[in-house]
Amino acid sequence: MKKLSIAQIEEKLVDILEETDLFIVELEKDERKGAQASLTKWKKQREQEKRLRAKFAEMNQYEQNLRMQGFSFIAGVDEVGRGPLAGPVTAAAVILPEEFFLAGIDDSKKLTEKKREEFAAIIKKEALAYSVAMVQADEIDEVNIYEATKKAMKAAIVSLDPKPDFLLIDAMKLETPYPTESIIKGDAKSISIAAASIIAKVARDDLMKELALRYPVYGFQQNMGYGTKEHLEAIKQYGITPYHRKSFAPVKDYCNIIS
Repeated sequence: MKKLSIAQIEEKLVDILEETDLFIVELEKDERKGAQASLTKWKKQREQEKRLRAKFAEMNQYEQNLRMQGFSFIAGVDEVGRGPLAGPVTAAAVILPEEFFLAGIDDSKKLTEKKREEFAAIIKKEALAYSVAMVQADEIDEVNIYEATKKAMKAAIVSLDPKPDFLLIDAMKLETPYPTESIIKGDAKSISIAAASIIAKVARDDLMKELALRYPVYGFQQNMGYGTKEHLEAIKQYGITPYHRKSFAPVKDYCNIIS
């Protein structure tokens, strides 16, 4: 084989997918350290891609089984923000097309902020439908977080167009006009629920970053409303905002609301 430069080797490797490719067979014989380093890197990337594809196939089983039963518009439903001291509880519902593929999709909590935003853009572009709904702090205080979560989920479902014919829901049980399946830790087991998890998380984080501009002392852009040490110290020093949940401890001990 003609000796290519290391840069040429890496450029050629980009388009090769199988270890049986003649170029890979010949590259195995290249004794240069740089060539072998490029080959090792390529093999690791292929292995990672195989793992991600296998994970995706595993997470697509619920959707595949439902399609075999005749369902076409399968919506994944998930929520974020049940635990924070401030901000809304946010739900999303997403209907993905049958041919959808996104290597690395997973529970939003397992992804970096950059990867969540990247995936959210892809999901929004390729989804047949998606919807986001929020229930704000004052209503959470009025009805409790469990009921507020159900309300947000139902609102997201109702807003879908086209309408779903089956719902895959993360953990919660909802009364809806549609057949449903509730899946514990569904955001790590179903691509549709994972997609909803990502959309909901990005939407809520974006809102908390906006609130951080108005109320910088609470660090919302970092804690997203959760009870970090910085956040608790700010509550003690400055009181609470209209976006804090007054029914949540320790917020309810500090009812001096700032505007």
